[in-house]
Amino acid sequence: METGILILAAGNSSRLGEPKQLLDFKGKSLLRHVAEESLKITKSVVVVTGSNSIEISKEIDDLELIVTENKTWHEGMGSSIHIGFNQLLNSFSAIEKCIISVCDQPFIEASVFSELIQMQQDSQKGIVASKYADTLGTPVLFTKKYFTDLSKLSGKEGAKKLLQKFKDDIAEINFEKGAIDIDTQNDYQQLIQ
Repeated sequence: METGILILAAGNSSRLGEPKQLLDFKGKSLLRHVAEESLKITKSVVVVTGSNSIEISKEIDDLELIVTENKTWHEGMGSSIHIGFNQLLNSFSAIEKCIISVCDQPFIEASVFSELIQMQQDSQKGIVASKYADTLGTPVLFTKKYFTDLSKLSGKEGAKKLLQKFKDDIAEINFEKGAIDIDTQNDYQQLIQ
C-alpha cells in the first residue's frame, strides 16, 4: 500500500525569530533533513510552505518532491494540512496511507516512518501516532478511512483533533526523541550543544 508523506513547514517561527525550517543541525537544515528522510520511504512527498515561502522552497528545490504554498498559513496548522493533503491526493492518487510530519523535530529518521507503517500493518488500526512525553503526536499516520477528515481540517485545528476524536482506532510507537522540538533560541542552543 502506497504511503504519502506530508511535511508541514509553513509557520513563521515567531518565538524563534528566524525560520526554524532553515536552522542547521549536523550540517543540514531541519527541513532538508526531514525531506531527505521522507524520500527514503516514498516518492510521494509534499512539503507545505507559507511564511518565508521563497527562501524555504529554495532549500529543497533540488529534491524530488512537491512544494505547495499555503497563502493562508497564518490561519493555523489545519489550513496547511488541508492544502498539503489535497495536493498529495491530487499528485499521488494511489496513496492509501498518509504520514503527517513537521520539520522541527530534529530526530525524525526514516526508521520512525517505517515503524509507523509497520505498526499500522501489524495492528490494523486506522491511525498510528508517535508517543513521547506522555502525549501522542507527530509523525502520525492515517489510513485512507480518515482522508475525508484530513481534507476537511481548517484553521488552527491540527490532526490532534482527530487523535482525540478517534481514540479507539489508534496504535502508537515510542519515539522518545520526538519530545525534542525547536520553538525558541534556547531550544536550538540546547540541541546543538
